[in-house]
Amino acid sequence: MAKRIQFSSHGGPDVLEYRDYQPAAPGPHEVRVQNQAIGLNFIDTYFRSGLYPPPALPSGLGNEGAGIVEAVGAQVSQFQVGDRVAYATGPLGAYSELHVLPASKLVKLPDAISFEQAAAVMLKGLTVQYLLRQVFPLKGGETILFHAAAGGVGSFACQWAKALGVRLIGTVGSAEKAARAMAQGAWATIDYSHEDVVQRVLELTDGHKCPVVYDGVGKDTWEISLDCVAPRGLLVSFGNASGAVTGVNLGILAQKGSLFVTRPTVAGYADTPERLQMMADELFGMIESGQLKVDISNRYALKDAAAAQAALSARQTTGSTILLP
Repeated sequence: MAKRIQFSSHGGPDVLEYRDYQPAAPGPHEVRVQNQAIGLNFIDTYFRSGLYPPPALPSGLGNEGAGIVEAVGAQVSQFQVGDRVAYATGPLGAYSELHVLPASKLVKLPDAISFEQAAAVMLKGLTVQYLLRQVFPLKGGETILFHAAAGGVGSFACQWAKALGVRLIGTVGSAEKAARAMAQGAWATIDYSHEDVVQRVLELTDGHKCPVVYDGVGKDTWEISLDCVAPRGLLVSFGNASGAVTGVNLGILAQKGSLFVTRPTVAGYADTPERLQMMADELFGMIESGQLKVDISNRYALKDAAAAQAALSARQTTGSTILLP
């Protein structure tokens, strides 16, 4: 028997239960991981709330963690018992002491990266990797807009953009978060609590706007983001922190300058074991070189996952939060 967080109905953090369960034996192509640290991400709240329905209820929760291989399936050759590994692309169930998942979802974890670092960085770091290096491959010299720049993903984006020689304008909700984003490497910040985002982008770019805007907020910032994209530029809508973007009129893209829009995911880019490991290797290299620093601002016991999610949803967290079994 082991412990895990599960939910039997959709709702707020109070639906999360800390329960005993019997972990399955790994199938032929699966691995069972003894988690040492677990990542907390906004997408977890989407599954809990029902925005992203899980395969079935009751359901486990969480996609990200790091630990030690405890058992391997008969057809698994790339991992052995005792290997240090990390994962970030599911299946659900990472909020647990033991997690069974396909070997294709695992990456090998270098000795230089701790379990806590890996759990704090995998999903957010892989997100930044595909956003800045694949969706719109930044060359250096660009001026970009990134919403929620002081959050978990935003903090890594600030650092990575600076390492690439990119001027990142970050939106934030307070003076404290503005200072945090600047300390992480943002070129400029816009405090939307009292500043007009579109007007400030025009001022900061001498009226040219940005060739790419990264928006993980969703509904509340959709139109603002469109107004910050330069003609023939790209809006990357990669999250729904304020709710899903719905009812989109494609004609608005023509009106605002023949714009492009994409709605990518980590899984859509880390779609083979080889590509996933390549992305992780670049991420780990950024950490080992010191260009990307992992700030773990909060640590919660696994049993306190509901409190951790409540703090995340209330935007009371900065940097990364992890759960410890």
